Amino acid sequence: MESPQGWYIIKGPTQKCEIVSSELASGDDKEIIEKWGPFSLKEEAISRRIGLIRAGKCQPA
Repeated sequence: MESPQGWYIIKGPTQKCEIVSSELASGDDKEIIEKWGPFSLKEEAISRRIGLIRAGKCQPA
């Protein structure tokens, strides 16, 4: 079972969206163009990422 944490979708300079844990998404990373979240479940973040790809907001990783 996964530990209680948040999941984020981040878009980098290559326009690709990746799902990362809250520890990796925190901070002032200059490589992050856009960030969505937090999502309580990784599965929810995956489904939202699919929606962002379909909407043309980002490219698949």
